[in-house]
Amino acid sequence: MIAGFGALNLDKIYLVDKIPAKDEEGFVIDVNLHPGGSAANTIAGLATFGVKTAFIGKIGSDEEGRILVRDFEDRGADTSGIVRAEGRSGVAMIFVDREGERAILVDPGVNDTIKEDEINWNVVEGADIIHMTSFICRVSNDSFKSQIEVARNAERISLDPGMPYAEKGLKGLEKLLKETAIFLPNRKEIEMIFGIEWREAVIEAHSLGIEIVAVKLGKEGCFVSDGKREEFVKIFPSKPVDTTGAGDAFNAGFLYGLQRNRDVVESAKIGNYVASRLIERVGARSYGGIDPESAVR
Repeated sequence: MIAGFGALNLDKIYLVDKIPAKDEEGFVIDVNLHPGGSAANTIAGLATFGVKTAFIGKIGSDEEGRILVRDFEDRGADTSGIVRAEGRSGVAMIFVDREGERAILVDPGVNDTIKEDEINWNVVEGADIIHMTSFICRVSNDSFKSQIEVARNAERISLDPGMPYAEKGLKGLEKLLKETAIFLPNRKEIEMIFGIEWREAVIEAHSLGIEIVAVKLGKEGCFVSDGKREEFVKIFPSKPVDTTGAGDAFNAGFLYGLQRNRDVVESAKIGNYVASRLIERVGARSYGGIDPESAVR
């Protein structure tokens, strides 16, 4: 089983004529609501691909929270690790222009407030991999501290740091990185964490004990290393409509490959393929009809 541990957000996606700069105006073409959250998007993809999944997170006592849980239930994911609390569920307001580029504003709601005694340890103990992504950590550091404690007790940790955790730097993230087996940053994030060029940062990540590093390089594809083998893996051609969740989709494909005992290069190909198909659709969880095995046939 692969479990996720991260923020749960309802994505309110605004298709706009342009993403305004300061003092500029634009207009909204359409609005769509989609369940989101980085780790949650990855787990949704894995569940859609038939992998046994679960999620650890927190929602508020509102309709947004009910939508978030219902989406997991509809995909067959275990929701026993999701805490129901008083307050607001997380919301992400995502602005997407005609070229598929985006800007995001996040209201974390109760996401940042997961305490260690709220964790469902049965989910932790039952997971082969726990995939973690960042919390905003503006309301409190409770959820981040809980992730570190879960990582110390989990069989294997996968981490996509996102910018909120990359901004902590190596000193702030070191405890979590030392418990990480699979590290899935993009180029900017890994350089920000280690303060050096990304190829050198991959070596430093391995020196911390991280087994597998896959650096997402946007249109250049990705670079993957397991300490013995390293390789650039090209993207698959696509016509982007909405790039929201592209990195999460890569993670879903990559972890799917590892769970199916593929090597790191084949897993990276699957990750690139899943991401390339997802960005041709609107929504970070539009995985229906995507066959990850198509990447390696």
